[in-house]
Amino acid sequence: MSVKVTNGLPAGASAADAQPGRPRRHRRQALEGWLFIAPVVLGILVFQFLPVMVSVYASFTDWSGLSEPEFIGLDNYRRMPDDPLLLETIANTFYFSAGFIPLSIGLGLGLALLCTGRIRGIAFFRTAFFVPYVVNIVAVSLIWFWFYSPSQGVINGLLSLVGVDGPAWLADSSWAMPAVIITSVWQGVGYPMIILLGGLQGIPTSLTEAATIDGASAFRRLRSVTLPLLTPHLFFLLITQFISSFQIFGIIFVMTSGGPANATTVYIYYLYQNAFAYGRMGYASALAMVLFLFIGLITAVQWRLQRRWVFYG
Repeated sequence: MSVKVTNGLPAGASAADAQPGRPRRHRRQALEGWLFIAPVVLGILVFQFLPVMVSVYASFTDWSGLSEPEFIGLDNYRRMPDDPLLLETIANTFYFSAGFIPLSIGLGLGLALLCTGRIRGIAFFRTAFFVPYVVNIVAVSLIWFWFYSPSQGVINGLLSLVGVDGPAWLADSSWAMPAVIITSVWQGVGYPMIILLGGLQGIPTSLTEAATIDGASAFRRLRSVTLPLLTPHLFFLLITQFISSFQIFGIIFVMTSGGPANATTVYIYYLYQNAFAYGRMGYASALAMVLFLFIGLITAVQWRLQRRWVFYG
């Protein structure tokens, strides 16, 4: 019986069969890859996945964080509709979101449009607008706490120059949340600005030039050319800013501690109070699970609706 030989190899054999060391080299490369990503994988498992699993279990228990957990089933979830302070914190959170999301995205778009112009020193302005986003949140909160001081604050001092008596911003339940929104927008507007600036720089100049030749005004070019091409970036910001608005904590913790009269007690701050101030870790875990499911649901709805208005040109 004869065996047909092609290029020095038996028929049906591949080139890999002529390289006995290749599988060993592949295994070594795979091992090296896993060693490189092992710190990240371990970090995710230990500091993210494991705490989430513990929180899921704790949400079904009566647990102070120090005592032995006692399984109570769905009792933590059943008590939520009867918690009057929880309903108030949900309303406060939506109040904050309704102010923070449109202001941060709208101002971010305005700053991005300004930063695309040919202005001398434009790199400095881009950096200046973005810097507050990376500054420590405690430092930002303390500075704005001083700004809002009724007697010595900069804001009321400027208002007094035009004959206006400024309010006691953080001590007045009517003005405390607007003050928190203003601070949050100032601190976070750099993020949507950078995202939208990248989107604007990716729009072909030929499109805006063609619209200009056709006689379109600056506003018409913005509405008919720029904004449709920015819809993927706007969609991304709607999701990320919505999530950020439901996670607002640092500014409220430092500036108001949820006051006055719970006017700035938002959902995540109430969760923190239950976990570390009231010793109700099980109830706080249930609140965290509800927040996770709610954000996931809203994100899924936004993802579904984006087909109607997001233009991937």
